[in-house]
Amino acid sequence: MGEKITLSVIKADVGSLAGHHMPHPDQLAAATKVLAEAKRKGLIIDFHVTHVGDDIQLIMTHKKGPDHPDIHGLAWQAFQEATKVAKELGLYAAGQDLLSEAFSGNVRGLGPGVAEIEFEERPSEPVITFHADKTEPGAFNLPMFKIFADPFNTAGLVIDPRMHEGFEFEIFDVFEGKAVRMKAPEEIYDILALIGTPGRYVIRKVFRRSDGLQAAVVSIERLNLIAGKYVGKDDPVAIVRAQHGLPAVGEILEAFAFPHLVAGWMRGSHHGPLMPVPQRYARITRFDGPPRIIALGWQIKNGRLIGPADLFDDVAFDETRRLAQFITEYMRRHGPFMPHRLGPEEMEYTTLPQVLEKLKDRFKKVAEAPKGVHKEKSEML
Repeated sequence: MGEKITLSVIKADVGSLAGHHMPHPDQLAAATKVLAEAKRKGLIIDFHVTHVGDDIQLIMTHKKGPDHPDIHGLAWQAFQEATKVAKELGLYAAGQDLLSEAFSGNVRGLGPGVAEIEFEERPSEPVITFHADKTEPGAFNLPMFKIFADPFNTAGLVIDPRMHEGFEFEIFDVFEGKAVRMKAPEEIYDILALIGTPGRYVIRKVFRRSDGLQAAVVSIERLNLIAGKYVGKDDPVAIVRAQHGLPAVGEILEAFAFPHLVAGWMRGSHHGPLMPVPQRYARITRFDGPPRIIALGWQIKNGRLIGPADLFDDVAFDETRRLAQFITEYMRRHGPFMPHRLGPEEMEYTTLPQVLEKLKDRFKKVAEAPKGVHKEKSEML
């Protein structure tokens, strides 16, 4: 048995330049200084600090396992230092994702998003970290299904004997805080019945069925459910291991060649296409979007992060981006109407409840209303 390495990706929006555009370089420098000191002291093996949109991304390797208070405390300290810079510079939404004044041993439930995976390094360990902005954890449902369950996307499911038995999905109910494990291919219809509601059911982890090896993990934090009010979409992160009996890097990236509609975008209240972009385009502009995702490719050797490769920085994704631009234009023309604007169940933490409360005494029953029109409020929302 080899020594286990943990890869932790922890992100947070703690303030940004020019609205929700991107963090200031001084914020990234402050977070980098904290992690560099931790590396010098041996707390972590290696690290990389980057951003997508207004979210600072901390990528760290260590030997302490997932959910370790030292690692989460380190991330919290880095975000606190970046928040101090944001306040000094008067940046927008300083400390937005930090929902508590005090760290309590784990950043889960305090605002930041977390994806962590522990594994024994293979002789060659290719890993992709995905970082999305202006969307929610369920945005990964469709691509994760395509990567690990769709043979039209992943040829290895058919022709690689090590993958032919399929994969097991852990699906998390973000409303109830419960998870269920389901097997592909025999349960794919039931899997789809759940993950087709990405605002509630989120693919959290994926395992290879032949030996139980964990292949992927997705952050599942939803800020509105934590804070009890709308505080911004959740901007998820994910980790996917590749090759050697797992989907190839090209198969993993292929799942993002279709810019599917996701919830988020402006004020977290709209549907828009998830646009795969290189790091240099990971800045939010049009209508605070459209929702974007970057893919960073790594080799991990003895815990060292070799890379990254900016995997969406490729002309092969130009047509995907062009299609996303077309979809952006089409959806924007709907203005405040659904399906561009989210449904009322997702608008709970914006103005709709206040509008309904204000108008409640002005709503009157209509005698000639068709049968079946009168429904309970819970049905309407």
